[in-house]
Amino acid sequence: MGVIAVTARKERLPSEVWVLVAANFVIAAGFGLVAPALPTFARSFDVSVTAASIVVSAFAVARLVFAPASGRLVSALGERRVYLTGITIVAVSTGACAFAASYWQLLLFRSVGGIGSTMFTVSAIALLIRLTPAPLRGRASGLWGTGFLMGNVAGPLLGGGLLTISLRAPFVVYALLLLLAVLIVWWFLRNSTLAARVTAESSPFTVREALRHRSYVAALGSSFANGWAVFGVRVSLVPLFVEEVLRRDGAFAGTALAVFAVGNVLMLLVSGRMADSWGRKPTVLLGLVVSAGGTVWVGFTSDVPTFLIATVVAGLGAGLLAPPLQATVADVIGSRGRGGPVLATFQMTADIGAVLGPIVAGLLADGMSYTAAFAVTGSLCALATFAWFPAPETLPRKTEEPEPVAETAPKA
Repeated sequence: MGVIAVTARKERLPSEVWVLVAANFVIAAGFGLVAPALPTFARSFDVSVTAASIVVSAFAVARLVFAPASGRLVSALGERRVYLTGITIVAVSTGACAFAASYWQLLLFRSVGGIGSTMFTVSAIALLIRLTPAPLRGRASGLWGTGFLMGNVAGPLLGGGLLTISLRAPFVVYALLLLLAVLIVWWFLRNSTLAARVTAESSPFTVREALRHRSYVAALGSSFANGWAVFGVRVSLVPLFVEEVLRRDGAFAGTALAVFAVGNVLMLLVSGRMADSWGRKPTVLLGLVVSAGGTVWVGFTSDVPTFLIATVVAGLGAGLLAPPLQATVADVIGSRGRGGPVLATFQMTADIGAVLGPIVAGLLADGMSYTAAFAVTGSLCALATFAWFPAPETLPRKTEEPEPVAETAPKA
């Protein structure tokens, strides 16, 4: 560990990483604008809680379906081009949501946005892996996530205010912020040699090879649970829980999502350093346990102060989890490999969780209670810890990054 600490002090993150962090902030601020508005906007068309949750799932469904193609596009066209195209697609589709005249139009426009979302997510992570030295991957992932979460803190607060003007206003503002992100990335990376297209000499790293590594398989399980809890259930149920259980207005729903994001931000940079010093595996395990406890606790709250405390705890757990998970996948791929499909598969597991989470949790909330919905969600995070016990640590122990070595599954 001492070698790693010395190396981390000498190496610096490339300037391109900071550009991605800034763009992530802009993108996330816009996402935070629409997060508290989306379920309420869907309910304004006189649909059930389950139907409103499906609008959230539709975005993830499109991401899931298009993820394999996104991985191939990154390898064929280069990360930068796919990144800019993806953000533009989300901008146009989000602007269209503001003018949706029916529930089905809103569902369609959000689905189209999911296609662009998976394009820029896969390409951004691929860029981070290639740009960042191996001993700093946890830190780079933490910064990248911090940009997103800082935007999530600012976005819901502004979005709650926009809701007092109109349910459609957040979508217009989000579209404009996405176009701003396109300009930021294009301008600062237009002449970058580091962000140029991957050379033909880079060897492909296949999903089949990655699946032989127990750490990658464990990361997939954790990604599924995290997608279910954070990108699915939290976005779809928290605004409704606030209005229907805590009896607070839509503006407070934005505040609640911002409080969760604050917990994330407080932990992300710490988590990145922990992942680069302690190791990826122990940091992931701690994140899963804290996230599980906080999520279950949210469902049992009945007053605002307790709800906010539980929300912060859940946010801290999610913040602990994200950087080491992403760093683990980066370690398995290695900076010299072209791992677009491997990254896409990792993203797909989160999207599957984000698709199933709102639907299952919505059915539980309609048929049983919000407590049951949050309890099931937290239990999935707890179950994901078991896959990590046989998984090896992937943090490189030398300055020079080793080639990824796939584990052979034990013979029966």
